[in-house]
Amino acid sequence: MSDVKKNAVNEALQLPLGAELETRLADLFKSGEKVTLVMIDLDNFMKVNNTHGHDEGDRVLIDTGRYLQNALPEGAALFRFGGDQFAVLFGAGYEKEDVFLLMEGIRAAYSCPLPDGGQQTISMGISSSPEDGEQPGELIRKADAAMVRAKLNGQNRVCLAREEKMVVKTAHYPQDMLHRLTKLSKREGASEAILLREALEQLLRKYDA
Repeated sequence: MSDVKKNAVNEALQLPLGAELETRLADLFKSGEKVTLVMIDLDNFMKVNNTHGHDEGDRVLIDTGRYLQNALPEGAALFRFGGDQFAVLFGAGYEKEDVFLLMEGIRAAYSCPLPDGGQQTISMGISSSPEDGEQPGELIRKADAAMVRAKLNGQNRVCLAREEKMVVKTAHYPQDMLHRLTKLSKREGASEAILLREALEQLLRKYDA
């Protein structure tokens, strides 16, 4: 994408850029605040540009950025990381599993039709300090690697850094339910995060959310 095109999208969205994300992360690390980072990438975006033209690509980027701006909760900071990537920074008020469920809901509700009748999709990767990194660059790399894994595993999904395993909160779920979830995960050979994502998708479809 040319600098002119990058500038056109940036001017439309008015989002802080990748360099500002790194500066913000550095300040938060210095203060000792726990943070969670989400990297978001548009699936097969090169095909959109090649098939439908760069103007349509710009439209998809702008619509996606505006959707994220409206969907994210107060306190979440959205950045344009570059190209077809966005990043979201959550402060200490959000646990990693809370961010996973939130972003999974945002991913499932995302709708961006393409001229050929298809739908644009997005993949996401999540990392959190200090378990996934204690330096800004490390946290970004871990989130980016998780996002790449999401794309390699079929796209249109959310992956956590490191092993994709979610430790659910006992305050939210009865012990019997947690035990059954663990047994189901072992029986099906699927991570707890994947099983919970499937359940969330069914819930959203049930209530047409």
